[in-house]
This record gives sequence, C-alpha cells and structure tokens, in this order.
Amino acid sequence: MTTHVALTARALGADEVWVSTEDAGLEATVRGVVERFGGKFRIKTGVEWRKAIKNWRGEVVHLTMYGESLSKALPSLRAKDLMIVVGAEKVPREVYDLAGRNISVGNQPHSEVAALAIFLDRYRKGKSLEKDFKGRLRIVPNPRGKTVVDRGKKRGPRASK
Repeated sequence: MTTHVALTARALGADEVWVSTEDAGLEATVRGVVERFGGKFRIKTGVEWRKAIKNWRGEVVHLTMYGESLSKALPSLRAKDLMIVVGAEKVPREVYDLAGRNISVGNQPHSEVAALAIFLDRYRKGKSLEKDFKGRLRIVPNPRGKTVVDRGKKRGPRASK
C-alpha cells in the first residue's frame, strides 16, 4: 500500500514522500520508476513523523474521513509549502492534534491512496494528469492497447503494443 501512496503522490504532482518506516526496497522501487518515467520526485524512509510535522514551516494537512469537508477547505488551501499526511490503519490521535488542518475526503472508510489521489487532483485542478515527466519511458494514451515510447534509444522512439 505504501508503494501505491508514493507512486500516486509522484504521478499527481507531489515533490517527495516521507515514510516513517525505513524501507530500502520501497526507496529502490520508487527511484526506479523515477529513473524510467522521469520527474524530480524524491523519497525518504525512516523519517520521524512527529519531528517532521512539528518542524514543517508550511501548512500541514492530514487527510482523513473526519474533519472539515474537502470542498469547503480547498479554496483556503494555497500554501506554498504543503505537507500532506496520510496514515495507515490506525492513525495516532497526535496526528490530528499536530496537523494544522484535518480534511475529510468523504465521510466513509476509504483508502489513503484514494484520499491522496482525490486531494491532489482537486488541489492541482486536474493539471497533474497532463504533465509530461520527460522520462525515458512515456505512456501514450491508447484506447485499444498499451503504447510505451522509449525515448532513450539512439535509434529513435519505439512504441510497443
């Protein structure tokens, strides 16, 4: 699930992801995606989450199913440095207290991946979906197959279907 959170964050415009549990495998997986598909996304694991939240200079938003409505909160969220916190199964009460904003993405149990995706898409007004990450590999929309262009070959782009 953490890999999905990281890849969703990258694909929808986040600059980096911090994970509390140290995980070299997760770091390698995400860095491999960045190397192949592009972008400047970073990942750090083994981060002390309390310290990270307390020391953040911008706005801290905790995505939850409890809190103020996403639709009502979005117009007032335009901080330059935004930390978005998503938790796993049981989020410690302290996260709710440390976050500057607790924003609900729906009011039913849901996935942190879904909450992050919905939040980032709305926060960036859908623009992240059109971004070219300028990676070696580029997926081209195709209604009937998979088209991946490899821009790293000297022979020119290759499409696979």
